[in-house]
Amino acid sequence: MKTEIQTSLHLILFFLCLISVSELRVVLLGGSWSQRATVGTFILGDNGFSRTPNTFRKISRPLENKQITVINTPDLLFHTADNLAKFIKDCPGLSDPGPHVFLLVLQPEDFTEADKNWIYRVLQTFSDQSFDHSLILTLKPRGSSDLMEKHTKGSPLKELIRKCKDRHLQMEKTDLPQLLTRFDQIVKENNGEHVSYEEFEEAPTTLPAGHQRQDQKKRPASSVAAVRDGEIVLFGKSDEKMTELGNFIIRDAVFHGRQPSSHCVASCGEWRGKPTTVVKTPDMFSLTEENMRRKVKNCVSLCPPGPNVLLLLVKPSEFTEENREILKFILSLFDGDAFKHAMVIITQKEHSNTVNELLKDCGGRYYNMFEEDYDQLMEKINNVVQENEIPALKSALNLVLCGRRGAVKTSAAKVILGQTELHSASNSSECVRNQGQVCGRWVSLVELPALYGEAQQKVMEESFRCISLCDPEGVHAFILVLPVGPPTDEDKGELHTLQATFSSRVNDFTMVLFTVESDPAAPDVVNFVKENKDIQEVCQSCGGRYVVLNIKDQQQIPELLEKVEKRISDRENWTGFTTKTLACGLMEEKSHLQAELKEFNSKTTVTGKTLMSLISYIRSGNSASPLFLLCNIIFS
Repeated sequence: MKTEIQTSLHLILFFLCLISVSELRVVLLGGSWSQRATVGTFILGDNGFSRTPNTFRKISRPLENKQITVINTPDLLFHTADNLAKFIKDCPGLSDPGPHVFLLVLQPEDFTEADKNWIYRVLQTFSDQSFDHSLILTLKPRGSSDLMEKHTKGSPLKELIRKCKDRHLQMEKTDLPQLLTRFDQIVKENNGEHVSYEEFEEAPTTLPAGHQRQDQKKRPASSVAAVRDGEIVLFGKSDEKMTELGNFIIRDAVFHGRQPSSHCVASCGEWRGKPTTVVKTPDMFSLTEENMRRKVKNCVSLCPPGPNVLLLLVKPSEFTEENREILKFILSLFDGDAFKHAMVIITQKEHSNTVNELLKDCGGRYYNMFEEDYDQLMEKINNVVQENEIPALKSALNLVLCGRRGAVKTSAAKVILGQTELHSASNSSECVRNQGQVCGRWVSLVELPALYGEAQQKVMEESFRCISLCDPEGVHAFILVLPVGPPTDEDKGELHTLQATFSSRVNDFTMVLFTVESDPAAPDVVNFVKENKDIQEVCQSCGGRYVVLNIKDQQQIPELLEKVEKRISDRENWTGFTTKTLACGLMEEKSHLQAELKEFNSKTTVTGKTLMSLISYIRSGNSASPLFLLCNIIFS
């Protein structure tokens, strides 16, 4: 019976891979209207796109045994949130019930950070899944043909390509069959499903600057004259209060509280000529830790490059110490000191010792919502933005450096963080953590001491400690640091110890960092890494992921971080390697051993209750000794 079920599942998965659609709907975004019209004509062979410029234009025709619909869109030069709202309102009707592909038509040399942020905002407004349906088509660069490589390598175009999971074609090198094949691949990757507009709730937006209410125009200019772009996120238990505050900030009824949303809801507005985004989160207090992480990443993506103000709504009579701890956990998911960006919003005329403690966490910043003083609120929000050196918050990046060679690890840590003085693990038998701002990200770097040849108890203690130092996000990448040269038996033993200690699950998180003190692109270096059999075996053990780094030059650090971030985005749930991941991995290995060693069931069986108690104990941050018990049971 079990075999029949498995066979059926395999057949289902096989047929899912063969999914096709009778109608393929493609929405063109990016570039200029005329550039998109040219691409639309290229796809359908119909020059009807050249008529009625800079408006929505929908053309359908049969092609390759299916009906293909291409929708050209107006230019995305949105200087007001009202234009964005109108665009989002009009597009779904033309591509009903939803597009299968967003084709992003881009001129490489004209593509700016602002263009990238608008595309992020537009796609995210459609749906959380929009990037899974997106394909980038870059037009031929004006001038020299080798400019394409230059612009593709540079940010922000490379960031967008990575965000779209490297789905990228060059117009000059692509014919129609190739383009249609890529469309079909996107459809199959998404199991034939189109983007569903109901999956994400986008609030309407504020009135344009020229149609503000009279009370807005009467506000003194001095209160907001020095405001930078506002990227504001609301956290709280009451959807009603967050809706009220969001509308108060935007100065229009943009959020609706008829029914609490389970999604992050964003609204774009203008504030004294500056773009402002307000993101209303769902009730985070009722979510699991994993879902909290998802929502934090979601709200960061809704206000690129990240929020600069966090407003914490609390009702004093109902705000408990447990609520405060949950808020601290949520803010810990951002990089740096998120409390420096936080302000307490008190929703009722009450006092509470727990709220007073939260005020201390936030540096005493608060606003009484019941006072309804718009100028005071905006001034306080502006102060939060102006007082912080880090302009925007992103989720932290946690890296663990592994390997036998302590001095090499420390040199790598120094160049990654751009710091010459670090706490080093070279002469220590314990994990050492250093932190810093790197390429706009807050990076936490843990040096793991050499594990190969150490006693099992010592290995488990340091393994658990290094993961605990990366709580609550977990480790995003274990980086094995090696000099360019034949790996020794000890180097190989270190990798094997890492894999055995952290379970097979660690393989999805590992990569190799080869260090040199010269040009990493030199032919002798490149050829040695590619041709040395031992080096290639090590690389394959880490999924083929590696970077060669000149430890005297920081120019390659963005490339290193990009590889780590791409690996994070490729994972299904975007989470790091946590103590829970470790425990579950060890449990899986225990199950495999039980299957192979049935005669020893009485010695290796651990009850579900015991295992759940262990996980709870580990997550509570207590001693790692239960892990030794589990490992002894597994490997005895």
